This record gives sequence, structure tokens and C-alpha cells, in this order.
Amino acid sequence: MKRIVLVAAILAASSGILRADPWTKSVDANLTLTQSAYTDNWSGGQVGSLAWVFNSNSLFERQVNPKLHTRNSLKLFFGQTHSQDATTKEWARPFKSSDRIDFETIFKLTLGRVVDPFASARIESQFLDQRNPANERYVNPVLFTESFGVAKMLAKSGRREWTARLGGAFRQALDRGILDEASGAKTTETVTDGGIIFVSDFVSPISDTTMTVTSRLQVYEAFFYSKSDELAGQYNMDYWKAPDITWEMIFRASINKYLMVNLYARFLYDKEVDLAGRFEETLSLGITYKLM
Repeated sequence: MKRIVLVAAILAASSGILRADPWTKSVDANLTLTQSAYTDNWSGGQVGSLAWVFNSNSLFERQVNPKLHTRNSLKLFFGQTHSQDATTKEWARPFKSSDRIDFETIFKLTLGRVVDPFASARIESQFLDQRNPANERYVNPVLFTESFGVAKMLAKSGRREWTARLGGAFRQALDRGILDEASGAKTTETVTDGGIIFVSDFVSPISDTTMTVTSRLQVYEAFFYSKSDELAGQYNMDYWKAPDITWEMIFRASINKYLMVNLYARFLYDKEVDLAGRFEETLSLGITYKLM
């Protein structure tokens, strides 16, 4: 991780010296809100509720010089749902409906060959960790991924673009402030692994510029795992060797300058977490503002 950060810092610093193209910037943010209320004499058990979700997708890319390109993306999602108790009508503590922090930076050598070498660093986390209600933590857990290898532009036409990357990767999972309820002590756990990674990114407008679909497929297979010795002899001792698969899709349509429809879907398969795949879907209609 330190090596990747050092290389990225050197390349970023050099961009101010070398001739570079202007930054291509895109920042889309939207906020959706759903609210309902009922009088006390309403029959049927209906209760008031308030649900809100904030989504933000940002992209900054630049051709630093004829042989170096950088691409930086940031996804921020957070939402909560508030509801009343059916009997007391008191408002209960809100619970999360969406929570995501995802930042990735990629440096690619554009040498004009069949494939281009690349190096990347990615940070994935969430704003609020509520796995243990007695021990809530902010920006936890955190997954760091550093990868390097070759990249290929499979197709490009206007705003339509399809790229693929293949290479080696190292990951560090950091879980801070783990509470021992017996002693009250808190510890930090770090798990590392390394293997091979494949990433395919696709973005395309649909019919016109008001609708866009973005898709990402990532497959990661570990070759080593820092806790493999601790799992020896257990039924799940080889689960870490199974490929981890992540597929994401974002469909965005602008009704007018300030109103939009946003559909986000994600499928995750991690055998260490669950033997079946996990699916997440969010459909929202709300206010949007394009900052850049």
C-alpha cells in the first residue's frame, strides 16, 4: 500500500510540471425523500415514516502527458429510515437503508500498444458501522486494495466506453475498535490477502444524453490469506480460495434539470461471508444537481 501511494504521489506531483490536458470532471449528487403521516384515530395500524437517501457519483480524469493518464472516482451513498411505533406512536431510532464509501485512483501508461500497464489503489468503507449497537463506529471497517497489471480499451465511441483490467492485487481489511463485551477492551484486527483481479467497466448513454447506464464487474481470487493457518481443520478452511465476485449497475435518467430517476443494483458473492450471493437494489426519484 505504501509503495502504491508513493508512486501515486510522485506521479501526481509531476503532473504540475509536465504539460497536461485539462481535467475532465463530473459530479452528480441527488437526494430523495419519502414521508408519510397519519392521525391517531387512523385504523389499520399505519404509522408515520420518513426515509431519505443521498447518492453522489464523482469522476475526475486527466491525460497528464502523452504517456500517462489518471482516473479518480468517488461514490458516496447514505440513507436512513425513521418510523413510529405502532402502539405508542413514538419515533423509533433510525436505521440505515444505504451506506457506502468507495474511492479509487488509477494511473495508466498510454503507450499505444495492445495493452497499457496500470497501477491502482482503492478504499472501500461505510460511514456508520452498526453491526454491534453497543459499539457503533465511524468509517469502519475499511478495505484497501492495491493492484497492478495491464489494461485494455475494448470499445470507445463518444461517451460510450468499455475497458478491462487484469493483474495482481493485494488487500488489507482493517476492523477498528472491536469490543470485548466481557472485559470492555477494544482491539483492531487486520487481515491481508493477495491474488489476481479482473475488472470490467462499461458506461454508455441510452438513446440520448439524459439517460446513462454504468456497469462494473470485478472478480478477485486470493492465492494467500493471512489467517489460513488459523482455519486449518475447520469446515470452512478453503472458503477464502473461492473467487469473490462483485457486479454493480447504475441507471440514471434526468426528467429535467433538477428531477431524476436513479436505479442502483449490486450483487456480491463472497463464500466467507455467505454461501449464497447477496443482492442490493435501490430505486429513487428525487432532486439532483450536477455540480460539474
